[in-house]
Order: sequence, then C-alpha cells, then structure tokens
Amino acid sequence: MNHIRVIKLSGAPYDMGYAHGLRFRDEIRMFTEERVRLCSSLEWTGRELPRDAIIALAEACVAEHQAYAPDLMAEVQGIADATDLTLAELVINNGFTDFIDTIYHLGDITVPAVAAPLAADNCTAFMIPPCRSATGEAFFGQTWDMHASATPYVILIHGKPDDAPSFLTFTVTGCVGMIGMNSAGIAVGVNNLMATDGRIGVTWPFVVRKILQQDDLDAALECLTGAKLAGAHNYMLMDRSGRGYEVEAMSTTHHVHELADETISHTNHCLIQKNLDVARERPPDSQNSSENRLRRANELLARDDVTIEDLMALTRDEVAICTRPQPPTHVESCGAAIMSPSTGDFWPVWGIPADNEYEHFTI
Repeated sequence: MNHIRVIKLSGAPYDMGYAHGLRFRDEIRMFTEERVRLCSSLEWTGRELPRDAIIALAEACVAEHQAYAPDLMAEVQGIADATDLTLAELVINNGFTDFIDTIYHLGDITVPAVAAPLAADNCTAFMIPPCRSATGEAFFGQTWDMHASATPYVILIHGKPDDAPSFLTFTVTGCVGMIGMNSAGIAVGVNNLMATDGRIGVTWPFVVRKILQQDDLDAALECLTGAKLAGAHNYMLMDRSGRGYEVEAMSTTHHVHELADETISHTNHCLIQKNLDVARERPPDSQNSSENRLRRANELLARDDVTIEDLMALTRDEVAICTRPQPPTHVESCGAAIMSPSTGDFWPVWGIPADNEYEHFTI
C-alpha cells in the first residue's frame, strides 16, 4: 500500500513555510522547474515563450498575491528561503493551471495564441447534500488528475496556524493547498477549466487556503467571489451543516450555484453560457473525457442513500472517472480526497485510487 506522506506544520506563516520548504527542498525545486518548463511549451499554453518572459508574468502576479493574502505569501517566502527559489517561481508551482490561462491571454499580445493541444485537467468533483446520504451527513469529494509526473509529489499537510483554524489539505510539495477542510467544518476543492480571459491576478491555491482560514461559509464564498482571479476553475465549498456552493469561476466572470436537495457533480467543461463565452477551446479528447466523466458521475450518484464506500468506488470507476496515463497527455488520477465537514472526517488516497487504499484522518 502506498501511504500519503503527511507533514505537520504549525506556528507563524513564515515558520510553517520554512519547515515545509526544508522538508521537501529537493522535490520542490524539481517540481517547480518542471512546471516552469511546461509554461514555456506550446502544447500546454498555446505559446512558445522564453523562460524570462514566463518569470516576468509570474513576477507581475506576485503583487496581486501579496495584496490578497499577505500571510500566505509570508508562508511562501518561508518556502522560498528554504529552497532558494523566488516567489515568482513558487507562484508557478502553486498556480500552474491558472497561470496557463494568464500566459495564453497575455503572453505576447502581438501574436495570437493557438489552441493548446494538451490539457492536464481531468478532475471529477461532487457534493452530496444530507438528504442524499445514507447517514444524513453531507459529503464533498473529488479526484485530482494531472500529468503523471506530479503523483510522486502528492502530500497531505496538517496545519495548525497561530491565527486561523487548523486544517488538512491534499496538495503537492511547495503548494500551500489544493483540496482541504478546516476545524470549523469548511471544506473546499476545485476542478480546472480553460479560459481565454486569464489576467495578472491570484491563483487558485491561495483562494483555497484563504477559504480554509474562515469559520463561516459566506465569508469563505467572499474569498472567492471577491478575488481578482488569474485563471479559471470550478470551486466547491461546503460547511458542517451541509450548506454548500458551487462556483464556476473564470477570471472575469463567475456563476454561483447553491447546493439544495440534488447532488452536484462537475468535471472540466463550463456549463454556464456566460462562462462558455470566455472558455478556451478544449482538445476533442479532453472535451469527450470531461463530458463522459460528468455523465458517469451523475449516473453513479443518482440515488438517495449514498455512502462513503460509494464515493470511494466512484473515484475508482474505470469506466470513465479513474484515469490512467495514455499518450500524448499522460494524465492520471494522482489521488483523491473525500470529506465529511459535519464530522471532520477526511479520507485521502495517494496515486491512482483504483490501485491504492484510502486513509482516514480527522480534523
């Protein structure tokens, strides 16, 4: 069994970041360099830009991150000091899939970008309202799909900040958080979208962690709807009472859908017309995958007695949802996470869910 690696971080933001960076120094450096390299690739961004142009765009985003979440940027400064990386490089490490949208739109305004032929964004996410659960508790969960080279870097952070709720977050080395839940019962996760309106702004992991600093769902929602987003993601938020929101968020527009009595599933294509208007063209295979995964998730969740075992089985579904790497994208389900905000139970799995076992944590 492949266990997910756990790092416990506590104290002031800088100290948490420095400990994170020191523990995974070499991995963070390798992973960051790979992300920067992919940003220079026509296949991923629709542009071929030199490294210095990529870094310049990331440096422009640093100020937006510092204005949005200065404490989280102090944490990233700790990672930077421990790894000898720059804040700009670590913004790319954290927000790669948002930053691609920024490059696509702003990388070189004198040359139109082409449709990128690759898309590493096959996450499948779902929210189960209490009335659809066998136990009467709400659940949130998702797979996290990315280029297979990302799987070795997956970790779980157990954070105990000085001035915010404790939290668990499924993430990768060097990244402040991707999918998580805090001790106040706020849970959040994402799946990637592709946008033409990317801009100098804040990338999604910082939105996730700022949400995990909140103890109220509406304050958590404001962290997202009030942010100047760099790129596009679909977000799902839930609290311990079973209230929840899905927010299909592009850089310049968003749509809020409140969880009611029906299960919500989402994959990687926009479902809202105003967001489709600024969505980037997806490669045909990626579009088909997204549509097939959404159809399959809705099929598997079309019941009112869903259990945690059902949700684990959904993430392991090899008809459509659990993804194994195939050329040319080499995308795989690098892991998954399922949460019950009402009980504080958190179940992550490292690597392809069909090949590995979920582990149980509480917050």
